[in-house]
Amino acid sequence: MAENIGFVGVGKMGGPMAGRLLDAGHSLTVYDIREEAMAPLIARGAVRAESSKAVADVTDIVFFSLPEPEDVRGEALKTLGIIAGQRAKILVDLSTTGPRTTEHVAGVLLRNGIAMVDAPVSGGIAGASKGTLAVMASGSAEALTRVEPLLQIFGRVFRIGDRPGMGQVMKLANNLMSATAMAITTEAMIMGVKAGLDPKLMIDVINSGTGRNTASETKFPQAIIPRRFTYGFTTGLMLKDVRLCLEEAEALQIPMVVGDAVRKVWRRAQEELGSDSDYTEIVRCLEKEIGVEIKSPN
Repeated sequence: MAENIGFVGVGKMGGPMAGRLLDAGHSLTVYDIREEAMAPLIARGAVRAESSKAVADVTDIVFFSLPEPEDVRGEALKTLGIIAGQRAKILVDLSTTGPRTTEHVAGVLLRNGIAMVDAPVSGGIAGASKGTLAVMASGSAEALTRVEPLLQIFGRVFRIGDRPGMGQVMKLANNLMSATAMAITTEAMIMGVKAGLDPKLMIDVINSGTGRNTASETKFPQAIIPRRFTYGFTTGLMLKDVRLCLEEAEALQIPMVVGDAVRKVWRRAQEELGSDSDYTEIVRCLEKEIGVEIKSPN
Protein backbone atom coordinates (compact mmCIF):
# COMPACT_ATOMS: atom_id res chain seq x y z
CA MET A 1 0.00 0.00 0.00
CA ALA A 2 1.37 3.40 -0.99
CA GLU A 3 2.05 5.73 1.94
CA ASN A 4 2.36 9.50 2.32
CA ILE A 5 5.91 9.74 3.62
CA GLY A 6 8.14 12.60 4.68
CA PHE A 7 11.93 12.59 4.61
CA VAL A 8 14.13 15.11 6.39
CA GLY A 9 17.82 15.02 5.50
CA VAL A 10 18.35 13.75 1.97
CA GLY A 11 22.13 13.87 1.74
CA LYS A 12 24.63 11.10 1.09
CA MET A 13 22.65 8.44 2.97
CA GLY A 14 19.18 9.96 3.11
CA GLY A 15 19.03 10.71 -0.60
CA PRO A 16 19.43 7.11 -1.78
CA MET A 17 17.01 5.84 0.89
CA ALA A 18 14.42 8.45 -0.07
CA GLY A 19 14.94 7.44 -3.69
CA ARG A 20 14.14 3.84 -2.87
CA LEU A 21 10.84 4.94 -1.31
CA LEU A 22 9.99 6.68 -4.58
CA ASP A 23 10.99 3.55 -6.49
CA ALA A 24 8.52 1.58 -4.36
CA GLY A 25 5.68 3.90 -5.38
CA HIS A 26 5.27 5.98 -2.24
CA SER A 27 4.39 9.67 -2.22
CA LEU A 28 7.28 11.66 -0.78
CA THR A 29 7.69 15.12 0.73
CA VAL A 30 11.27 16.16 1.44
CA TYR A 31 13.16 18.80 3.38
CA ASP A 32 16.87 19.52 3.56
CA ILE A 33 18.74 22.72 4.34
CA ARG A 34 20.54 22.27 0.99
CA GLU A 35 18.51 22.83 -2.15
CA GLU A 36 20.95 20.78 -4.19
CA ALA A 37 20.27 17.72 -2.03
CA MET A 38 16.53 17.90 -2.67
CA ALA A 39 16.76 18.65 -6.40
CA PRO A 40 17.23 15.06 -7.72
CA LEU A 41 14.25 13.81 -5.69
CA ILE A 42 12.03 16.73 -6.70
CA ALA A 43 12.92 16.01 -10.32
CA ARG A 44 11.53 12.51 -9.77
CA GLY A 45 8.24 13.73 -8.28
CA ALA A 46 8.95 14.40 -4.61
CA VAL A 47 7.39 17.51 -3.12
CA ARG A 48 9.65 20.16 -1.60
CA ALA A 49 8.88 21.40 1.93
CA GLU A 50 10.13 24.51 3.70
CA SER A 51 10.70 22.90 7.12
CA SER A 52 10.33 19.71 9.11
CA LYS A 53 7.02 21.04 10.42
CA ALA A 54 5.81 21.47 6.84
CA VAL A 55 6.75 17.85 6.15
CA ALA A 56 4.82 16.70 9.23
CA ASP A 57 1.81 18.79 8.21
CA VAL A 58 1.17 16.69 5.10
CA THR A 59 2.57 13.19 5.75
CA ASP A 60 1.73 10.25 8.01
CA ILE A 61 5.27 9.01 8.71
CA VAL A 62 8.46 11.08 8.71
CA PHE A 63 11.98 9.72 8.30
CA PHE A 64 15.10 11.49 9.56
CA SER A 65 18.64 10.97 8.23
CA LEU A 66 20.68 13.68 9.92
CA PRO A 67 24.38 13.98 10.83
CA GLU A 68 24.43 15.16 14.46
CA PRO A 69 22.39 14.64 17.66
CA GLU A 70 21.62 18.37 17.85
CA ASP A 71 20.20 18.23 14.32
CA VAL A 72 17.78 15.50 15.37
CA ARG A 73 16.75 17.39 18.50
CA GLY A 74 16.20 20.58 16.55
CA GLU A 75 14.28 19.13 13.62
CA ALA A 76 12.13 17.07 15.97
CA LEU A 77 11.40 19.45 18.84
CA LYS A 78 11.91 23.09 17.88
CA THR A 79 9.28 25.54 16.64
CA LEU A 80 9.47 24.34 13.04
CA GLY A 81 10.06 20.72 14.02
CA ILE A 82 8.04 17.54 13.66
CA ILE A 83 6.40 18.15 17.02
CA ALA A 84 4.56 21.18 15.58
CA GLY A 85 3.18 19.29 12.57
CA GLN A 86 -0.54 18.72 12.13
CA ARG A 87 -0.56 15.20 10.70
CA ALA A 88 2.46 12.93 11.25
CA LYS A 89 2.16 10.44 14.11
CA ILE A 90 5.38 8.45 13.67
CA LEU A 91 8.97 9.66 13.42
CA VAL A 92 11.52 7.11 12.20
CA ASP A 93 15.06 8.23 12.96
CA LEU A 94 17.70 6.59 10.77
CA SER A 95 20.47 8.80 12.19
CA THR A 96 23.20 7.91 14.68
CA THR A 97 22.63 10.09 17.74
CA GLY A 98 23.30 7.94 20.80
CA PRO A 99 20.62 6.53 23.10
CA ARG A 100 20.30 9.52 25.41
CA THR A 101 19.34 11.92 22.62
CA THR A 102 16.90 9.35 21.25
CA GLU A 103 15.32 8.69 24.63
CA HIS A 104 14.85 12.41 25.27
CA VAL A 105 13.34 13.13 21.85
CA ALA A 106 11.11 10.05 22.00
CA GLY A 107 9.80 11.02 25.42
CA VAL A 108 8.87 14.55 24.37
CA LEU A 109 7.26 13.38 21.16
CA LEU A 110 5.26 10.68 22.91
CA ARG A 111 3.77 13.24 25.28
CA ASN A 112 2.59 15.05 22.17
CA GLY A 113 1.02 12.00 20.54
CA ILE A 114 3.89 11.08 18.20
CA ALA A 115 5.59 7.68 18.37
CA MET A 116 9.28 7.36 17.60
CA VAL A 117 11.04 4.41 15.99
CA ASP A 118 14.80 4.40 16.50
CA ALA A 119 16.27 2.77 13.38
CA PRO A 120 19.94 3.58 12.68
CA VAL A 121 21.43 1.86 9.65
CA SER A 122 24.77 0.37 8.64
CA GLY A 123 26.09 -0.42 5.19
CA GLY A 124 27.19 2.89 3.72
CA ILE A 125 26.09 4.71 0.59
CA ALA A 126 26.32 1.53 -1.48
CA GLY A 127 23.96 -0.27 0.90
CA ALA A 128 21.57 2.68 0.91
CA SER A 129 21.45 2.66 -2.89
CA LYS A 130 21.08 -1.10 -3.25
CA GLY A 131 18.68 -1.67 -0.35
CA THR A 132 21.13 -3.90 1.52
CA LEU A 133 21.51 -1.92 4.76
CA ALA A 134 21.31 -3.44 8.22
CA VAL A 135 18.44 -1.60 9.93
CA MET A 136 18.56 -1.71 13.75
CA ALA A 137 15.01 -0.86 14.79
CA SER A 138 13.62 -0.31 18.26
CA GLY A 139 10.35 1.12 19.50
CA SER A 140 6.84 0.06 20.44
CA ALA A 141 5.52 -3.08 18.79
CA GLU A 142 2.66 -1.13 17.23
CA ALA A 143 4.93 1.52 15.68
CA LEU A 144 7.48 -1.05 14.50
CA THR A 145 4.82 -3.14 12.83
CA ARG A 146 3.48 -0.05 11.06
CA VAL A 147 6.84 1.02 9.60
CA GLU A 148 8.63 -2.32 9.11
CA PRO A 149 7.47 -2.76 5.48
CA LEU A 150 9.01 0.63 4.72
CA LEU A 151 12.24 -0.17 6.55
CA GLN A 152 12.51 -3.39 4.54
CA ILE A 153 12.87 -1.24 1.43
CA PHE A 154 16.23 -0.12 2.86
CA GLY A 155 17.54 -3.57 3.78
CA ARG A 156 17.35 -6.26 6.45
CA VAL A 157 15.43 -5.19 9.54
CA PHE A 158 16.52 -6.32 12.99
CA ARG A 159 14.11 -5.70 15.87
CA ILE A 160 16.49 -4.67 18.63
CA GLY A 161 14.15 -3.70 21.46
CA ASP A 162 10.77 -2.36 22.51
CA ARG A 163 11.89 1.18 23.33
CA PRO A 164 13.69 3.87 21.33
CA GLY A 165 17.39 4.01 22.15
CA MET A 166 18.20 0.31 21.96
CA GLY A 167 18.84 0.56 18.22
CA GLN A 168 21.32 3.34 18.97
CA VAL A 169 23.26 1.15 21.40
CA MET A 170 23.52 -1.54 18.75
CA LYS A 171 24.66 0.97 16.11
CA LEU A 172 27.32 2.47 18.36
CA ALA A 173 28.73 -0.98 19.13
CA ASN A 174 28.83 -1.74 15.41
CA ASN A 175 30.53 1.53 14.50
CA LEU A 176 33.13 1.26 17.24
CA MET A 177 34.13 -2.08 15.75
CA SER A 178 34.20 -0.58 12.25
CA ALA A 179 36.35 2.33 13.45
CA THR A 180 38.69 -0.09 15.21
CA ALA A 181 39.03 -2.22 12.07
CA MET A 182 40.08 0.83 10.05
CA ALA A 183 42.57 1.99 12.66
CA ILE A 184 44.29 -1.35 13.30
CA THR A 185 44.30 -2.42 9.65
CA THR A 186 46.01 0.85 8.78
CA GLU A 187 48.77 0.18 11.29
CA ALA A 188 49.27 -3.42 10.10
CA MET A 189 49.35 -2.38 6.45
CA ILE A 190 51.85 0.42 7.10
CA MET A 191 54.11 -2.05 8.90
CA GLY A 192 53.99 -4.46 5.97
CA VAL A 193 54.60 -1.80 3.33
CA LYS A 194 57.51 -0.36 5.34
CA ALA A 195 59.01 -3.86 5.43
CA GLY A 196 58.66 -4.18 1.64
CA LEU A 197 55.39 -6.09 1.14
CA ASP A 198 53.01 -5.35 -1.74
CA PRO A 199 49.83 -3.96 -0.11
CA LYS A 200 47.52 -5.58 -2.66
CA LEU A 201 49.07 -8.96 -1.92
CA MET A 202 48.76 -8.24 1.80
CA ILE A 203 45.03 -7.57 1.44
CA ASP A 204 44.54 -10.75 -0.61
CA VAL A 205 46.27 -12.79 2.11
CA ILE A 206 44.44 -11.06 4.99
CA ASN A 207 41.07 -11.59 3.31
CA SER A 208 41.87 -15.28 2.92
CA GLY A 209 42.86 -15.61 6.56
CA THR A 210 41.83 -14.78 10.09
CA GLY A 211 42.66 -11.08 9.91
CA ARG A 212 39.80 -10.38 7.49
CA ASN A 213 37.58 -7.46 8.52
CA THR A 214 35.39 -4.74 7.00
CA ALA A 215 38.35 -2.46 6.33
CA SER A 216 40.37 -5.14 4.53
CA GLU A 217 37.38 -6.42 2.56
CA THR A 218 36.14 -3.12 1.14
CA LYS A 219 37.86 0.08 2.25
CA PHE A 220 41.44 -0.86 1.38
CA PRO A 221 40.84 -2.50 -2.02
CA GLN A 222 38.18 -0.01 -3.15
CA ALA A 223 39.31 3.34 -1.75
CA ILE A 224 42.81 3.23 -0.25
CA ILE A 225 45.12 1.13 -2.43
CA PRO A 226 43.72 2.79 -5.61
CA ARG A 227 44.18 6.16 -3.78
CA ARG A 228 40.56 7.20 -4.47
CA PHE A 229 39.56 8.03 -0.88
CA THR A 230 35.89 8.36 -1.89
CA TYR A 231 34.10 5.89 0.35
CA GLY A 232 31.46 8.47 1.33
CA PHE A 233 31.67 8.73 5.12
CA THR A 234 33.55 11.54 6.84
CA THR A 235 36.28 11.46 9.46
CA GLY A 236 34.24 13.81 11.64
CA LEU A 237 31.20 11.53 11.65
CA MET A 238 33.30 8.50 12.52
CA LEU A 239 34.88 10.35 15.44
CA LYS A 240 31.39 11.43 16.54
CA ASP A 241 30.17 7.81 16.55
CA VAL A 242 33.21 6.61 18.51
CA ARG A 243 32.74 9.45 21.01
CA LEU A 244 29.06 8.64 21.48
CA CYS A 245 29.87 4.98 22.03
CA LEU A 246 32.48 5.72 24.70
CA GLU A 247 30.13 8.17 26.40
CA GLU A 248 27.51 5.44 26.62
CA ALA A 249 30.09 2.94 27.91
CA GLU A 250 31.14 5.44 30.57
CA ALA A 251 27.50 5.95 31.61
CA LEU A 252 27.19 2.16 31.95
CA GLN A 253 30.52 1.99 33.83
CA ILE A 254 32.08 -0.23 31.15
CA PRO A 255 35.88 0.28 30.79
CA MET A 256 36.99 0.55 27.15
CA VAL A 257 40.77 0.54 26.98
CA VAL A 258 40.90 -0.33 23.28
CA GLY A 259 37.99 2.00 22.55
CA ASP A 260 39.81 4.90 24.16
CA ALA A 261 42.87 4.24 22.03
CA VAL A 262 40.69 4.15 18.91
CA ARG A 263 39.13 7.49 19.86
CA LYS A 264 42.62 9.03 20.10
CA VAL A 265 43.47 7.72 16.62
CA TRP A 266 40.35 9.22 15.07
CA ARG A 267 40.79 12.48 16.97
CA ARG A 268 44.26 12.79 15.49
CA ALA A 269 42.85 12.05 12.04
CA GLN A 270 40.30 14.82 12.38
CA GLU A 271 42.92 17.29 13.61
CA GLU A 272 45.24 16.53 10.69
CA LEU A 273 42.76 15.91 7.88
CA GLY A 274 39.69 17.91 8.86
CA SER A 275 36.16 16.80 9.72
CA ASP A 276 35.00 16.65 6.10
CA SER A 277 37.78 14.36 4.86
CA ASP A 278 36.76 10.89 3.71
CA TYR A 279 37.34 8.53 6.60
CA THR A 280 39.47 6.21 4.50
CA GLU A 281 42.03 9.03 4.45
CA ILE A 282 42.97 8.09 8.00
CA VAL A 283 45.86 6.15 6.44
CA ARG A 284 47.46 9.45 5.38
CA CYS A 285 48.29 10.32 8.99
CA LEU A 286 50.54 7.31 9.56
CA GLU A 287 51.80 7.34 5.98
CA LYS A 288 53.08 10.88 6.50
CA GLU A 289 54.69 10.01 9.82
CA ILE A 290 56.43 6.87 8.55
CA GLY A 291 57.18 8.06 5.01
CA VAL A 292 55.45 5.33 2.99
CA GLU A 293 52.24 5.02 0.99
CA ILE A 294 49.82 2.10 0.84
CA LYS A 295 49.68 1.61 -2.91
CA SER A 296 50.68 -1.19 -5.22
CA PRO A 297 53.95 -0.88 -7.15
CA ASN A 298 53.50 0.30 -10.76
